Amino acid sequence: MSQSTNTEDTIDLKELFFSLIAQWKLIALCVILSLVCALLYLRTTPDTYAVDALVQVEESKGTSAALLGDLSSMIEQKQPAQAEIELLKSRLVLGSVIKHLNLDVKISGTETSFFNRLLSPHDYQTQYQAKSVLFQDDAKSFDVRKFEVPAYYLDKNLLLNFNANKFTLTDAQTKQIVFSAPINQESLHTAEHGTWKVAIYTQDQFKHTYNIQKMSLPVAMASITQNYSVAEKGKLTGILGLNYQGQDKQHITNVLNAILVAYSQQNIERRSAETAQTLKFLDEQLPELKQQLDVAEREFNKFRQQYNTVDVTKESELYLTQSITLETQKSQLEQQQAEMAAKYTNEHPVMQQMNAQLGAINKKIAELNGTLKQLPDLQRRYLQLYREVEVKTQLYTALLNSYQQLRIAKAGEIGNVRIVDTAVEPIKPIAPKKLQILILALFLGGFLGTLLALLRNMLRSGIKDASQIENELDLPVYATVPRSSIQESRIKLLKKKKHIPILAIKNGDDIAIESLRSMRTAIHFAMSQAKNNIIMISGPAPEVGKSFISTNLATILAQSNKRVLIIDGDMRRGYLHKYFNSDTQPGLAEYLNTQQTLQSIIKPTEVDNLDVITRGKSPVNPSELLSSAKLSELLDQVSPLYDHIIIDTPPVLAVTDGIIISQYAGVNLVIARYAKSQMKELELTINRFEQVGVKVNGFILNDIQRATGSYGYGYGYGYNYAYGYKASKDND
Repeated sequence: MSQSTNTEDTIDLKELFFSLIAQWKLIALCVILSLVCALLYLRTTPDTYAVDALVQVEESKGTSAALLGDLSSMIEQKQPAQAEIELLKSRLVLGSVIKHLNLDVKISGTETSFFNRLLSPHDYQTQYQAKSVLFQDDAKSFDVRKFEVPAYYLDKNLLLNFNANKFTLTDAQTKQIVFSAPINQESLHTAEHGTWKVAIYTQDQFKHTYNIQKMSLPVAMASITQNYSVAEKGKLTGILGLNYQGQDKQHITNVLNAILVAYSQQNIERRSAETAQTLKFLDEQLPELKQQLDVAEREFNKFRQQYNTVDVTKESELYLTQSITLETQKSQLEQQQAEMAAKYTNEHPVMQQMNAQLGAINKKIAELNGTLKQLPDLQRRYLQLYREVEVKTQLYTALLNSYQQLRIAKAGEIGNVRIVDTAVEPIKPIAPKKLQILILALFLGGFLGTLLALLRNMLRSGIKDASQIENELDLPVYATVPRSSIQESRIKLLKKKKHIPILAIKNGDDIAIESLRSMRTAIHFAMSQAKNNIIMISGPAPEVGKSFISTNLATILAQSNKRVLIIDGDMRRGYLHKYFNSDTQPGLAEYLNTQQTLQSIIKPTEVDNLDVITRGKSPVNPSELLSSAKLSELLDQVSPLYDHIIIDTPPVLAVTDGIIISQYAGVNLVIARYAKSQMKELELTINRFEQVGVKVNGFILNDIQRATGSYGYGYGYGYNYAYGYKASKDND
């Protein structure tokens, strides 16, 4: 059981493979069409380039560390790479680049459709410069040196037209001219929506129309960021990679380098601003401290002059040193607190820690002051005045040193950003990837072709095996006739109404003819049990090969020394006369109409022992003529004169002519076409014959295909049984 199943599976796969081979033309056509589409895409799609750059964000302290000392290690905040990435994408950086290079002015050509790019492409180029925007159309160019429009027309597309020495701007939506001015000069005009200030310079004459647009900052930002990306190289490396893509490699290089310059400049300005803020604070504090120092010195000198010099004890000296140190620390912390208050709130950890330190120092100063109050009054006053002078002197000296250091640091400020790699103009485009697209198109075309072939094979659910007929209809298949590649050429001859050669004569060794020869024994056996020697060849639908089988079978029987008469019973569309190079008239129709005698319609052929009766002129009522007694009379007269009489009839499911003729035939054979005739059609055909009491002797399966060729002759008739099987026009 499993062995037979495996065999059937193998046969199915084999047939599937051969069905694909049989439709190689369809697959090749899909591949060619796919490649053509890919080539058209590559032809009309401009190249896209990419430039990149590297930036290193260094970890360094700000110049305020010169003032803060060790406390700066606590205050300094490390800037993560993500913060710098957002800065590189911010309006602060990109906005300055847009303004510097006039990237908010967008100019393009109007002839950019697919067919224009395919047949007559224009070489459009836009050069963005600091003072103008230069637009080139092939060899011609114009320079937009100023383009300021009212806010109402921001982000609106305007049509730019040149006419002699003037230009006009037209609203693309309303088609109304909104501005007009001479070229080669700056023009100012105040209109309903605001003021226009436009200056366009050119020495060329233009016939085409151009699109020009003044973009708002958000829209201009979006036009850059959609092709612009920033990412950190690795994790926590501090190296940022910038990438910018576009169709103009020179333009994208200039833009990315401008972004680097703007980013570096804002970084330096930010750090210089910190230094400047510290210097401003010191500028305010130094004069005040100098004044406080002068006052303290005057008070101390006045005290000494009044009481002369007082020698302090060692114990008092120790108290004095401690007091000076604590007061100096307190003053420094108060100044640092004042500076940090400009940056942080009171809840910030830095501010809280500084407040805690001030509290501790104030506590120590209070304890020391309590001790000093126990000294003699003169010594205590001396110590207080001396301490005040020393504290002010040390604080003033420290701030003056910091002030000088900050001035030196500001002069050498370079920021914490280092440009590692600048943008370099690319050589090769990154898209479209031509080889990959062509390979993808090749595989896509092959896939679609295979899919269509399989779908076509699925839709062709006709009979593909003689055993199907024998098993389901319980009738024998007399012969399976393979496709003849030579016979396919008869279709072109049919269209041209020329003589169709008989395959059994022209190519007697053809495989189709050999198959028909093999059925002679079966026919002889069927004839021995038949009521007469008349063989009717019919079929369920048009174009199953009835005329081909009838003609070649009659020729084969005649070649075996049998007298054969072949009758074209299809008085509507029969064309047996073309096989024998004969006229249609006089024929069967004329005999049935009693216009001709039997002897006048029987015509000899080039084949010995073979005569033919053609269809005659197409009558209006063929079914009524066939139902008359004249047909029975004709067959009764010719039957004794021939060994075999073969009648080619119209399709059974289309008209009733074949059913009428079958009642006079001894042997009825039905032609089924491989992969075209449906089992349901054959069942309906058998039922039609059984309704009139006629027995079908067997089938002939025509047009067998296994390895090569495509399914069907391509007649294009289909299976519409009500297609109107009408008589063709007779021009004979």
